[in-house]
Amino acid sequence: MSLPPGFLDELRTRTTLSHVVGRKVTWDQRKSNQAKGDLWAPCPFHQEKSASFHVDDRKGYYYCFGCHAKGDAISFLKEAENMSFMEAVETLAREAGMPIPAADPKAAARADRRTELAGVMEEAVRHYRLQLKTGAAAAAREYLAGRKLTEAARDRFEIGFAPEGWQGLWDHLWGKGIAEDLILDAGLAKPSTKGKAPYDVFRNRIMFPIRDVRGRCIAFGGRAMDPGNSAKYLNSPETELFDKGRNLYNIGPAREAAGKGQPLLVAEGYMDVIALAMAGFEAAVAPLGTAVTEEQLRLIWKLHPEPLIMLDGDTAGIRAATRLVDLALPMLEAGKALRFVILPEGMDPDDLIRARGRAAMEEAIAGAVPMVSLLWRRETDGRIFDSPERKAALDKALREAIRRIADPSIRAHYGEEVNRLRRALFDPVPPAGAPRAPYGRGGRAPKRGVAPGLPILPLPATRSSFLAAAQGVDAEEYLREAMILAIAIRHPDCAQKFESALERLDLRGAGHARLRDALLSALHGKTAVAEHLGTVAGPELEKLMTLAHVRIAPPVRTGADPEFVSLCLAEELAKLEARRGAEAEIAEAEEDLGGLVDEGLTWRLSQAAEARHRAARSKLEDNSDMGEDRDALSAELQRLIDTAAWEKKKP
Repeated sequence: MSLPPGFLDELRTRTTLSHVVGRKVTWDQRKSNQAKGDLWAPCPFHQEKSASFHVDDRKGYYYCFGCHAKGDAISFLKEAENMSFMEAVETLAREAGMPIPAADPKAAARADRRTELAGVMEEAVRHYRLQLKTGAAAAAREYLAGRKLTEAARDRFEIGFAPEGWQGLWDHLWGKGIAEDLILDAGLAKPSTKGKAPYDVFRNRIMFPIRDVRGRCIAFGGRAMDPGNSAKYLNSPETELFDKGRNLYNIGPAREAAGKGQPLLVAEGYMDVIALAMAGFEAAVAPLGTAVTEEQLRLIWKLHPEPLIMLDGDTAGIRAATRLVDLALPMLEAGKALRFVILPEGMDPDDLIRARGRAAMEEAIAGAVPMVSLLWRRETDGRIFDSPERKAALDKALREAIRRIADPSIRAHYGEEVNRLRRALFDPVPPAGAPRAPYGRGGRAPKRGVAPGLPILPLPATRSSFLAAAQGVDAEEYLREAMILAIAIRHPDCAQKFESALERLDLRGAGHARLRDALLSALHGKTAVAEHLGTVAGPELEKLMTLAHVRIAPPVRTGADPEFVSLCLAEELAKLEARRGAEAEIAEAEEDLGGLVDEGLTWRLSQAAEARHRAARSKLEDNSDMGEDRDALSAELQRLIDTAAWEKKKP
């Protein structure tokens, strides 16, 4: 079956390769960087233990450094699931929501036609570039010099000039033997309504070639030299080559730069992109004369999971940003986000770089804000919430916006952040220096010998306790994480049995993830575990082993019975998993209630969860006391080990 031109390109754009491959492999979390679309796994095509199979989500290709298998999503399905080419295409199209076009016997002819049109466009690029060097382009060159565009920049972006006159390009292409219908279909000329020869679309304009991801010139953007021209910027009409809602200016070089780790910047126009690129921010793109479309947003996320949207700091810039927020909310997924760079009022990226240099742009990028901040700003800027009705209206608007988010996890986090901002707006913290209440919290009198209103400093023993070490993490979770790590570090042989569980463990305590990674690395190295950890994570190791609760724990002591150590480690893993499972249930309950919940409901949910935890602990203490019934505990924990109860089962 012959597919129409561009269908496979669109299919690959809409398909995330890691989602397709992820059904067949287990990613190596130590080597993979999911945020950058850089993932590694053991190869599904040959037997191996090491992770030599590489997936690059940005480029949409995979490669195995062992067996040298390579390809895209289509070839992966053909090889991994023994599909034919069309079966693989139909599977991916169904998942992407794209209908398969009916068989078209003229598809090959249209593909040839597109190739011919691309050739015509390249001839136009050469013509316009030569015209920029003529005397007729003196004003254009002066304008570009005033915008600080060097000759090197003009050559890099192939900037040209379309002189005044109705048929300059037409006569040139006609003289090259190019057919009239090709010139018209390329969008370079329009037919005359007065019976004369067709006339050029672009006249007296600085010309910017627009290339697709393959590097083919598909259109032009023209900047008028006449200040009285009603259309300051003019793009090519849509043609067989050009769909302005599905392309981006500078997409090819930007994709390459983003793949090398540069942040992806989305600016408004051609000059902004050129200024950013010449200042060293080479991963810069721009929509083509319109607001960002849904297809362009998908394309942007294909280039980078968290692009930075450059905004003018005026009202129009903020208004454009909020329109993009509305577009993006239903499309958000874990690992796909937007951040916004708000520039000084009245300045675009080109203005900022020319006036203040690269350092000012770096500072602006460093101050990028998440999308939730723009959503909050839109609903609160310039408004006063001095009545219950106005507060309720704000809650309703925010709730309706958050409900548009399809991903339940992201929806929950948006609800949490909006609730935090709401509390800060309606219940602000008293400013520094404000008079304090004569007594402590709740109106209770202070302890004897303590002056009212003065803070009580913690004792040295308190500062060194695990409660202080937790640094905002739930103290019980912090201690369980610490116990798991301490047992594994003291007993490397036991740690190897639980290596898979340790690798997948979500560690939230400060320094815990670094310790875990160093331990896993040491288990397969030649250096002793203690020596390796001391070198790689010395401060974290010292902090862990000095915790009183860890230091006195029986399974941490050297020489402990290996079976006893394994049982204790399994118990800690199981308890941590059970606790976090309860947290997930609470979060899901909040999601079901729409993201924005009142504090009373949140308190009741937390109390219910705590009651559940107390009941579980009481039951475990009644039935499995370590001192009185060792056999019962051993049997129960052995069951946990056999069933891998700490692992999260797939539904």
